[in-house]
Amino acid sequence: MNFNKSNLFQLKLILTGLFFFQIQSGFSQEEKNSELYKTIMSKDSLLFNVGFNTCDVSQFENLYADDFEFYHDTDSISNKAQFLINLKKGICDKSRPYRYRRELVTGSTEVYPLYKNGIVYGAIQMGRHRFYEISPGKPEQAGSYAKFTHLWLLKNKDWKLARSLSYDHQMPDSTADQSTLFDEEEATEKWLKENNIPALGIGVIADGKLKQIKVFGSLKKEVSAPYNTIWNVASLTKPITAIVALKLVSQGKWNLDEPVYKYWTDPDVANDPNNKLITTRLIISHQTGFPNWRYMNKSGKLDIQFKPGTKHQYSGEGFEYLRKALEKKFHKPLNQLAAELIFEPLQMTDTQFFWNAKTDESRFAIGYDTKGNAYETNKNKTANAADDLLTTIKDYGTFLCSVMNGDGLSKKVFDDMITPQVNKEKKNKYFGLGFEIYDLENDTYALSHGGADQGVQTLVFLLPKTKQGLLIFTNVDDGYKVYKKLLLHYLGENGKKIIAIETK
Repeated sequence: MNFNKSNLFQLKLILTGLFFFQIQSGFSQEEKNSELYKTIMSKDSLLFNVGFNTCDVSQFENLYADDFEFYHDTDSISNKAQFLINLKKGICDKSRPYRYRRELVTGSTEVYPLYKNGIVYGAIQMGRHRFYEISPGKPEQAGSYAKFTHLWLLKNKDWKLARSLSYDHQMPDSTADQSTLFDEEEATEKWLKENNIPALGIGVIADGKLKQIKVFGSLKKEVSAPYNTIWNVASLTKPITAIVALKLVSQGKWNLDEPVYKYWTDPDVANDPNNKLITTRLIISHQTGFPNWRYMNKSGKLDIQFKPGTKHQYSGEGFEYLRKALEKKFHKPLNQLAAELIFEPLQMTDTQFFWNAKTDESRFAIGYDTKGNAYETNKNKTANAADDLLTTIKDYGTFLCSVMNGDGLSKKVFDDMITPQVNKEKKNKYFGLGFEIYDLENDTYALSHGGADQGVQTLVFLLPKTKQGLLIFTNVDDGYKVYKKLLLHYLGENGKKIIAIETK
């Protein structure tokens, strides 16, 4: 049976129904020491370890209900008879020179009871598993990961598998770190505790789309970090501001190379002729000559420390300068401009420049120092163009996909964005417009930006040529120590090249 659009809709409908049912009151996950959990895991073992892994179909065909249905996201839908035929003539065909072994991903299984009139009549089992190819005389070859959902029903005092859904199949990157870290929840949570990382958010971009969101750890004691955790991402605010400006340039409403003093001049530098050389291009490539922040000067005042455009010096002040110029020109605050150009079109409903009544504090990742002490949360009430953006992995990942795909950017502006504007004094590393550029050679490059504040360490990478990307959000001063493992795990050979550039 072919998997057509109607079948796909049916699968999505079932998954949506299961998810909706899961969040209703009274539908809670079984403890792993409960009798129901042990029973379902015993049936799972019979199904796969005794049956599938040995291809002894007679050992497990009676576990399927008569009206059993199997749903596979890329292959087929089949009933019990067709499923068993496909199994016997497919992967269990004895003439094949190889067979498969299925293994549960440790800690991934969840079991939810189904009740009617207070009596359990069934259970939903959800988890992840991995398949290995076994050939005589050769080591096992790791194959795809997949998620699965099983509906077990109690029929005549016996448990039968009524529905099986197999979806989200993914092949591991052969060049990446093949450890189970970041793929197995228990292993990852243990590793985070060992490294004193309170919470970790990961977003994985593939084929130009945000394909995976993983959030581990806790917001505070006994409060797990949810899928939609809200993070302060520090300087990852800057790419948002840069793209606001670049979209306005693409629309012909703003000039990348027009001096911004025409719209805004800070009193501290009004008498410095270098002020008239500062443009949007120089601001978002950090060539203004401004310090990072004026409070770092002994005088506490803003100054221009070298002729704009002659070298690189990272500056949050520059982005604030741009904000004030944009707001003067368009008579709108930055958060409104960003909402109109980015947040609303991309449905980034959890992204804001500042705290307000919409902010769900119960989902916020509080920042911590290296000793596990929580910092006081700075609930800023006004927008800063360079810092303190509040967002989620989903929202910011969606934004990055939009950037990588050039949404709302003219070809010329996109080309300018990915063109080195200034050398950062590291071989193969430059600053473009709003992003750092890593030259990975062989016509491959990465766009990147990071963020660091008290209790904040964040980093993102985009690889436009391969349509890949990675987001890493942490809420601790030394969260950067997870970067290397994550880059190797998710970006493989390109991750190695990025690390090599950074460590030269």
